[in-house]
Amino acid sequence: MRLFFTIVVPLLLPTTVYLLWLRFAGAGGEQRDVPWLWLAAGGVALAAIVVGTLTLSGGTKDGIYVPPHLENGRVVPGRMAPGNPR
Repeated sequence: MRLFFTIVVPLLLPTTVYLLWLRFAGAGGEQRDVPWLWLAAGGVALAAIVVGTLTLSGGTKDGIYVPPHLENGRVVPGRMAPGNPR
């Protein structure tokens, strides 16, 4: 679900907004060329901004990262354990 909201939604958002604008702005039935290259570039730029922002501002800095591991034959997901990372 996180992948969907951080990658897919920003990629498709410019195209969705543009197509909705064409629909409700009263294009009057005239045929328009859709600027796919610009919409794709806008989507990639928006996705890069979202990923960059989440990378630079997200996550906790307190604690120690415990990677996924096997415990009694079951995979325990990775997590942040309380403690001083130094």
